[in-house]
Amino acid sequence: MTSPFVLAVDGGNSKTDLALVRGSGEVLALVRGPQSSPHHLGVEGCLGVLDDLLARALKQARLPNGSGPVADVGQLLLAGVDFPIEVEELRAAAEPHHLAARVSVANDTFAVLRAGTERGWGVAVVCGSGINCVGVAPDGRHARFPALGSITGDWGGGFDIGLAAVSAAARSEDGRGPHTALQRAVPAHFGLSTPAELAQAIHRREIELSRVVELAPVVLAEAASDAVADSIVEHLVEEVVALVRVALQRLDLVGAPAEVVLGGGLFQSGDRRLTTAVRLAVADIAPEAEVHTVSPPPIVGAALLGLDELHSGPEAQLRLRRELGAAFEHLDGSGASCV
Repeated sequence: MTSPFVLAVDGGNSKTDLALVRGSGEVLALVRGPQSSPHHLGVEGCLGVLDDLLARALKQARLPNGSGPVADVGQLLLAGVDFPIEVEELRAAAEPHHLAARVSVANDTFAVLRAGTERGWGVAVVCGSGINCVGVAPDGRHARFPALGSITGDWGGGFDIGLAAVSAAARSEDGRGPHTALQRAVPAHFGLSTPAELAQAIHRREIELSRVVELAPVVLAEAASDAVADSIVEHLVEEVVALVRVALQRLDLVGAPAEVVLGGGLFQSGDRRLTTAVRLAVADIAPEAEVHTVSPPPIVGAALLGLDELHSGPEAQLRLRRELGAAFEHLDGSGASCV
């Protein structure tokens, strides 16, 4: 290969996107596969997924799959990489796989932040099935959170919202809590009539508990007219703003014009009440901050971080955003993109 290449990976708990791009911003390949979180698959299981995806990407790009490093720079941004020891374990294990001459490993929240800002610094909050946050200062300092759920004090994301809805529906049915439209809407989502029927189905494992994540859109829809559903959304807003506040404080950015990027399925659902509530609450603690929902997919952020490492200029970054965004929109059912 005569020009620098970037291998970019956005690996989540449900899917993984892998891209090969030139330092000029030209996109050579984009493929999608299953989850690659080392927390769920183990380090070697994670790397096995990446090896398979890389082979597909090289074939798509009509590039040879030799014994040496494929790319000059590799950006592996993965869910489930939360502690420095996990970063080092994955980076060390990746060396024999020859993914790139220089491999950087980090949590996938960094991809969301870079995708959502041209400056490369600010705060990103991701609300998918769970919740996480990362902050980056102009001088490169980071603010991180373990984001391991209740054992690290987290609340938020689709699972917690869904579980709160199931609980509120049950308490509405038996009188322990206030009446809520969730009493009907929650079991109806699963084709059932009552919260008690839903509780039995989950208890008997006829419905997996993990499926409560599906209820997040139900809660957002009901929140416009139901006080209980609205209180669940308010709780989420409070948690998001707490993450933003602490990240800004740690990085001495409370009074700076920092970008606050909101990503993940809950924010990208288009619920204006949720994003507006976050924007107003952030304005109270950081009046100069600019809050917006990220539009480009995280794989764009992973690739941009690779271009940053190659010191590629603005033209290359613009080309990457244009080409990779277009390729992402044309991912087919097989997980390949026509680029």
